[in-house]
Amino acid sequence: MATRRIAAQEKSLLNKDDHTVARPSASGQKSNTSPAVPLAVIVKLLAFTFAMIVLPIGSYFVSVDNLFKGNSTYAGALAAVMANAVLIGYIIVAMAEDQSDETDSSPPSADGSAAAAIKEGKKDR
Repeated sequence: MATRRIAAQEKSLLNKDDHTVARPSASGQKSNTSPAVPLAVIVKLLAFTFAMIVLPIGSYFVSVDNLFKGNSTYAGALAAVMANAVLIGYIIVAMAEDQSDETDSSPPSADGSAAAAIKEGKKDR
């Protein structure tokens, strides 16, 4: 057989005791229990998810009788356009959030202001 068998005196990787890892509770530090994703990001995602469900379906049923007089093809096309509008809106909000994260984490310039560092970066372009 091509696999190696573990002898009884050897410990597998799962059975090894790792005493070299410093645990936060043992060293006196508090563990970080904050969520990995900020609450604002979760709220935006839930809002756009709700809009992606409600806006196209709602626009279809409102427009099929009121706007297009029973023509479901045009109402379906409007629903598709509304779904694309929600998707494009989400992309724009996500890009704006990503750009704001970059400007917040930019290193300060010689006088200590981040705004001066951004202006210097724009001059270099």
